[in-house]
Amino acid sequence: MGTLTAEQLGTVHLVGVGGVGMSGLARLLLARGIRVTGSELRQWPALAALRALGGTIYPRHEPSNLDGVDTVVYSTAIPLDHLELVEARRRGLRVLHRSEALVAAMAGRWAIAVAGTHGKTTTTSMLTWVLQHAGLDPSFVIGGEIAEPAGGAHHGSGEHFVIEADEADRSFLRYHPSAAVITNIDADHLNTYGDLAGLTEAFAQFGRTVSGFLVTSAEDRRTRALAGAWREEGRTVHTYGRAADADLRVDHLSSTAAGVRYQAWLDGKPVGEVRVPVPGAHLGLNSAGAALVAVRLGVAMEDVVAGLAGFPGVRRRFELKGTAGGVRVYDEYAYHPTSVTAALHTLREVAGPGRLLVVFQPYRVYRTRDLQAELAAALGLADEAVVMEVFGPGEMREPGQGGVALTAAIDLPPDRKVFVPDWDAVPGEVAARARAGDLVVTMGAPPISLLGDELLAVLAGRAEPAPAAEPGSAAAPGSTGAP
Repeated sequence: MGTLTAEQLGTVHLVGVGGVGMSGLARLLLARGIRVTGSELRQWPALAALRALGGTIYPRHEPSNLDGVDTVVYSTAIPLDHLELVEARRRGLRVLHRSEALVAAMAGRWAIAVAGTHGKTTTTSMLTWVLQHAGLDPSFVIGGEIAEPAGGAHHGSGEHFVIEADEADRSFLRYHPSAAVITNIDADHLNTYGDLAGLTEAFAQFGRTVSGFLVTSAEDRRTRALAGAWREEGRTVHTYGRAADADLRVDHLSSTAAGVRYQAWLDGKPVGEVRVPVPGAHLGLNSAGAALVAVRLGVAMEDVVAGLAGFPGVRRRFELKGTAGGVRVYDEYAYHPTSVTAALHTLREVAGPGRLLVVFQPYRVYRTRDLQAELAAALGLADEAVVMEVFGPGEMREPGQGGVALTAAIDLPPDRKVFVPDWDAVPGEVAARARAGDLVVTMGAPPISLLGDELLAVLAGRAEPAPAAEPGSAAAPGSTGAP
């Protein structure tokens, strides 16, 4: 497997090609001149672009989709008894996990993997953007999409290949990159690792697969501990953050609706102010991680600062979908309590005097169950919460689990929270609650990214925008009562 290249894959079929990670891989393979087919039941936005690039997309899962195919690629979201995987094995086709196909795509390149429980997509996107700004033209595959024109994948002419490395299913242990970033380590994916100690050990193993240098957060106690252990093993580790001993130290970090700014110190020397036009202190720290990697790769700090100043943002990370009826609608990928908390604090800054309404689709049954109290506390930071049913492909949900239990646990008055299991009912529910001046954010599992346009259409169709109201006022718009 280590010597397999993308060109040796032959014709590639991707099962569930519409998601961001799989569609990015498909885009990269098409750019390499490889014939790509894929199957997808949901009409994801990326499918039109794949067809335009020459990909063949089937709207059904059928054995005949594999005719003429040499390699079948699947993600962890696809069950191993999926009919196309069963057929692929029956035919004796090469069957690869997405991470294995990425290893083939990276063959011969200087790979940089970005890992961590939170902030992977943004850090990967910022690093990619900076390297592009510096003229290095890296290849990349990101679990999100940089705002136009970069997108979520690119076959570059440069020697570097930047990837987002997912720890959820241990697939990041396959990459063996030349350099790596670890943003933080927080309790997640415990269905895979058992406990936080098991997850931390997996990150320790990941660090030992890196042939060159590592970059870690100086603020996260687990990455600090790993950095010390790796250094004792003779590995090169660079750190970033607000800690006094960070190699790239962040000072006077501030966040407003216009973005973040901070003073940066590199190896003990001041390098001036860094500005990034996206809000959120946590995103400012992500930019510092990206900056430190770029500098260690030889990019001049002034070029790094200039690149970050023009960063266009990432889709599904504080993405403004539009405004209708005096209501701003954002989309945000956060689904873990830590990231939900950070996102809602930042969106509160952006909302200003308006109320903050969150439409949340929980992601994975096990996470919603095991972290229910923490998720409920995070969602309670909003003025109102509309909770959908859990998105958990292949998972079984016990009676009383999922969205209904999460809604009941949120510490908001009964008229300020509601469980809406029917997707088609959500836009009307939100429109009944939202008032002019409010900010609505769709947040959570990937499918909810498709809801923003529906919300805007319903908000635009209201006869008159509802009048503004103070947070916590007695007026109770829309349906009331939590289960």
